[in-house]
Amino acid sequence: MPEISLFGWFHTGVAIIALIAGFYSLVRFKYILIEQTAGKVYLICTLLAAGSALAIFRHGGFGVAHGLAVLTLLALLVGTIAAKTQILRGLSPYVQALSYSATLLFHMIPAITDGLMRLPTDAPIVTDIKDPLLKGFYLTFLICYIAIVIWQFISIRKNNSA
Repeated sequence: MPEISLFGWFHTGVAIIALIAGFYSLVRFKYILIEQTAGKVYLICTLLAAGSALAIFRHGGFGVAHGLAVLTLLALLVGTIAAKTQILRGLSPYVQALSYSATLLFHMIPAITDGLMRLPTDAPIVTDIKDPLLKGFYLTFLICYIAIVIWQFISIRKNNSA
């Protein structure tokens, strides 16, 4: 695995800050909200991480990580439009929760892949992108995402009916 460039360290640093802020928001508030400090930190760092990911070409061309970065940027856009404009009326909080939580899923896939393919540096845990361990993590992340979104939707519905 190649060494990490200075730009790669920037990308990794903002992504780690984003993940910490995002998980903090979920645990503390149930949602990632643009109105909260942790939510703002998460969204800004996620924007920086996704944007910088588009400039990393470690494997020679546009790849899965670039596709996830594009999906992340689209989810940020849709979530922010839903949060700021209320264009979707009663569906806006649901779309915001779905979109912003999806960005966490999109963070976790390259994070675990890169981490397991780089660490430990002398003998990485995973050497092939098709390793069953990675597929297990991806499935676990997807199940967690679905559970979190259901939890958020139930909470939004309770708040709307109260």
